[in-house]
Amino acid sequence: MRLVQVLIPNGKREAILEVLDAEQIDYAVWDETGRGNFEALVQFPVPPIGVEPVLDKLRKAGISRDTYTIILSPETVISEHIETLNKRYPDKRISREELIGRAEELAPAISTYAIFLILSTIIATAGLLLDSVATIIGAMVIAPLMGPAISASVGTVIYDRKLASRGIILQIGGLLLAVVVAWMIGLLIKDLYLLPPGFDLRQVPQVAERTSPNFLSLFLALGSGIAGAISIIRSAGSALVGVAIAAALIPPAATSGLGLAWGLPVVAFSSIVLVLVNMLAINVSALILFWVSGFRPYESSAVHLARKQVAGHVFILFSSILILSTVLGLVTYASFQAAHMEEQVNVEVSRMLNESDYEKMRLATESIDVDYKPADMILGEPARITLIMYSRVGQEIPPGIAKRIDDHLTEVTGREVWVRVGFVEMQQSN
Repeated sequence: MRLVQVLIPNGKREAILEVLDAEQIDYAVWDETGRGNFEALVQFPVPPIGVEPVLDKLRKAGISRDTYTIILSPETVISEHIETLNKRYPDKRISREELIGRAEELAPAISTYAIFLILSTIIATAGLLLDSVATIIGAMVIAPLMGPAISASVGTVIYDRKLASRGIILQIGGLLLAVVVAWMIGLLIKDLYLLPPGFDLRQVPQVAERTSPNFLSLFLALGSGIAGAISIIRSAGSALVGVAIAAALIPPAATSGLGLAWGLPVVAFSSIVLVLVNMLAINVSALILFWVSGFRPYESSAVHLARKQVAGHVFILFSSILILSTVLGLVTYASFQAAHMEEQVNVEVSRMLNESDYEKMRLATESIDVDYKPADMILGEPARITLIMYSRVGQEIPPGIAKRIDDHLTEVTGREVWVRVGFVEMQQSN
């Protein structure tokens, strides 16, 4: 339930109260003794969805846009008449006015936005380098990225270009800032030698997860955008949804910055593609849901313009997603091929080692080390295969074993491989 307070301009009292009487809404009126521009203050309860149509009728009766209107959320309203209003306005979404207020509130001042974004990126970068899921989740809690995404979509559907532009600028600027901050942190950490020698950024699981994006990442972003819009429309769980939106954007942005710091263009490029796809998907899903929910501009003459603007933005966003999804599709295919390659190598090498020439040898490790990533498949790099095998003391090692394994795997898989075989002499007591 909402409690609406409206200042009635001079000479409009009777017309305003007639509208409320026609809507069968209970109200209370106080004489206004302020600056003299208003003659009374009227207060009335109405369900959230009813705020918008009632205010539209009040504007036609004389309430102008510059008149003070306050919408409150009371804890409880007790009255038998409330059931009648709930039946007349059964929908649970908030009003256009409340939506605009929340969108403006969620897009904080630039200084506040930048501070929280920098802190979030610092924590997320540390979490990536430490391979700590808990630390990354902690960074998502303070990331302020939900507000700009919602503001851009709300501004578009109500044809408020200033609000939409601010949301878009905050999103793009914020993600660029996150990349730069992560890049600077990465350079600092490298210069201070805070990581062990031989540290390979690409081998960190949390980093590798953001450098091998696939279509499942798109579902995460679409779901986050829809959940964000629903949380605002239904006034529920916006803080938790903000974490989901940040999870789709901040970690890959920080990964891109780390890729730049380590001089790894493939890491930087693949993760920034993930950032862009997620950002576009969040925006398009929220935009469509707000429009489908019935939010429109104040002026009826602007509805057509808003419809054209929404259609244009959806077309641009979907086109961009399709283009970037080609990259995701390529990575998905490459990931499948890399996994298939690893499986083939394990099967074929195990089969070769069961042949008579190698029957007295066995692997020194539980599995064969196959270093073949999706990026290697895309760039045409060979699969690097390492085997460590036991041989008995004095046992003759078959000549050219690495070359024979290489030729066999190349023939079976149809891909270039590079094989390295090491031998460890083994003694065993009776």
